[in-house]
Amino acid sequence: MSGVAAAAVVVVVLAIVFDVTNGFHDSSNSVAAPVATGAMTPAAAVAVAAVFTALGPLLAGTAVADTVGGLVEVGATETLDILLAALVASVVWNLLTWWRGLPSSSSHALVGGLVGAALTAGGLGAVRWGGFTGWRPDGIVGVLAALALSPLLGGLVGWAASRLAARSLRRARRGVTRWLCRGEWATAAALSFSHGTNDAQKTMGLITLALVSSGSLSAFVVPLWVKLVCAGALTIGTASGGWRIVRTLGRGIYRIRPLDGLTSQGTSSLVIGAAAVVGAPVSTTHVVASSVAGVGAGRRWRHVRWPVVREIALAWLVTLPCCAALGATVALAERMVL
Repeated sequence: MSGVAAAAVVVVVLAIVFDVTNGFHDSSNSVAAPVATGAMTPAAAVAVAAVFTALGPLLAGTAVADTVGGLVEVGATETLDILLAALVASVVWNLLTWWRGLPSSSSHALVGGLVGAALTAGGLGAVRWGGFTGWRPDGIVGVLAALALSPLLGGLVGWAASRLAARSLRRARRGVTRWLCRGEWATAAALSFSHGTNDAQKTMGLITLALVSSGSLSAFVVPLWVKLVCAGALTIGTASGGWRIVRTLGRGIYRIRPLDGLTSQGTSSLVIGAAAVVGAPVSTTHVVASSVAGVGAGRRWRHVRWPVVREIALAWLVTLPCCAALGATVALAERMVL
């Protein structure tokens, strides 16, 4: 096996590991609300999340994968080195934030690692900065804009939906709670599906880019086996659960009730699904956490635990630079070893 082929294999393995960590890190997004409100048992919630997370990358297109696959512009060997460094940085960050119970962004970690490694390997010219082509993000600038805009949309839409839902059901009887809990099954499935359509495609894009760089593929077209592997890895991670982060999202930000859970999950599914359609790799974690805060603010502003929100926001802010530094460090270590 040649050095380039061996490097590609290592990248594929690391990408699968990243997908698994992404799964147990972000699975809490779709199970936190129904578990916290008692609409679903933890086992049922994880089972639903696993099934629909797997269906997402299999049934959706590859718009997000195409976007992620075009973020770096260097030679084949340098591309594989960059991907290796970025994935190592992302996996390390995912494990650290999961251990701390912080719902940070795997997407931010991946983008930060890519930028740091690319700048170290080839300077400014190694990064495709881009912007937007119509509604579609193109390059790092477009991706960062989508990552920044999506939580704002999640919070605003969550706030508006919460106000509307509360007003619509202000005269409803208590028996409506049973139907709201049943509705959470549907919104949990929808959120898991949208999570799969967006997050799994990021890894699909990286693996396909590695295959193209190693000469295993002649064009950037995501093979079926890559979709299956990424769906499986994300599902395994999702089935493992992320109970540290469930506690933060389900009770730490705002003690949600069935109507709040239904509203926040529906809002998040809408925002993440729309992003996948236009090829924007957004953060499921950011959108869900901001929608929970928005729903809580729409119901009872003073009952939202804003210190927890600030702690999460701080984790979001430091993810990009920290992972960029990690990616750059791993890339420098690769140079020294190789």
